[in-house]
Amino acid sequence: MKKVLAVFAFCAIGAMAADFTGTIIDEKCSTNKAMLGNAACAAKCLKGGEAAVLVTEDGKIYKIADKDKVVAHAGHKVTISGTMDGDTIKVDSVKM
Repeated sequence: MKKVLAVFAFCAIGAMAADFTGTIIDEKCSTNKAMLGNAACAAKCLKGGEAAVLVTEDGKIYKIADKDKVVAHAGHKVTISGTMDGDTIKVDSVKM
């Protein structure tokens, strides 16, 4: 019984909301640092079907589960509140 409770507690902690700060860009350009501030290109690629990602200042790349919530912020530095599932952020809110 204690093992079951410990596993449940660990899962509950992993699902807590957190804040993630970085730049919203399309996955294709996410590894090109020169493209991070290019809002027009990021918006065009995201609207064209590319997957959205968040690139942090230290270069970590996180996938975005709710692309529609971040398209308006393409190319901009934002803080996303949400939950992490593997390398994917489920977005609750986005602030510039």
